[in-house]
Amino acid sequence: MSDIHNRIDAFVKLGAFIAQFTSNKKPEFNNDKEADFYDGFKHQLKLAQEHNTWFTNNNIQFALQNWADALTESNLKKWLSAYLIDEVTPKKVAIIMAGNIPLVGFHDFLSVLIIGHEVLVKQSSNDKHLLPYLAKYLESIEPSFKGKITFTEERMEGFEAVIATGSDNTSRYFEYYFGSKPNIIRKNRNSVAVLTGKETKEQLEALGKDIFTYYGLGCRSVSKLFVPNGYNFDDFFKGMFPYGDIIHQNKYANNYDYNKAVYLMSLFKLLENGFLMLKEDKSYASPIATVFYEKYDDMDSLKERLTTDEDKIQCIVADNLFDNEVVFGQTQHPNLWDYADGVDTIKFLLKL
Repeated sequence: MSDIHNRIDAFVKLGAFIAQFTSNKKPEFNNDKEADFYDGFKHQLKLAQEHNTWFTNNNIQFALQNWADALTESNLKKWLSAYLIDEVTPKKVAIIMAGNIPLVGFHDFLSVLIIGHEVLVKQSSNDKHLLPYLAKYLESIEPSFKGKITFTEERMEGFEAVIATGSDNTSRYFEYYFGSKPNIIRKNRNSVAVLTGKETKEQLEALGKDIFTYYGLGCRSVSKLFVPNGYNFDDFFKGMFPYGDIIHQNKYANNYDYNKAVYLMSLFKLLENGFLMLKEDKSYASPIATVFYEKYDDMDSLKERLTTDEDKIQCIVADNLFDNEVVFGQTQHPNLWDYADGVDTIKFLLKL
């Protein structure tokens, strides 16, 4: 079992390395190699922001802080303690990553390596700067990772299992190409909030984090509200007020203006506050700067509806209504054991 302990230790060190970039204070280094890695990652952070304007400094910092918090010895051991992990026969696992938020594929990357498999990564062009550098750092602190991490932009070959994340459209392509191999194929999912009208000011302000973090681009971002008939949106909009500065981001503002024009020309009824629009709509995936809402008559019928649609939903934000609900303000802080789409990646990898 010493190998798994070495791998855990390496990811703990990686967490400490990432944590250096979540404060403004430049750390002290023990040697030139540490200083070089620090400067190198600083450069990659700059490139990531320049390449993808959704990857603002705040959003990258938020992602880094989440991973710095997650990659502690106690978290990693707690996560893996649920499994019987003997030394596995290493298989090559292909990961096709989305690029909607910074380091969005890191959990799959971590899962494959920490179990003892090899990883073949195909990144999205939207998020290609950060992970390869972190992989280099990992190889430098744990030599057993050398030769086990490959990044490619070419056709993927020689793998024995695949984890692919994409849209409903790309998932059909993934199923066609990878259906014969053991796979996890993820499709579009969105997150919802169920309101009752009894939410506190603090809960509604926390909900703003679930809506606006990463500009709503994540599958854990709340894109839809369920509200009771007769719900008064005044308190909701008061809760959103602290996030008004988001409209100063050009790309977000352009989306807001464009979507508003489309809605108005189509004579859709809108509620809006100058930086967020609410539109009554049965769909789950709302455009940027828009949150859809739907009214419900009774909670039992709503629970039935959400159970029927569970393959479209990543998180349900609520207050003591659902067994698997997420607390207001916490959708973007998943634990290592909170699996995307509810599919246990470690269990899948141990069966290979």
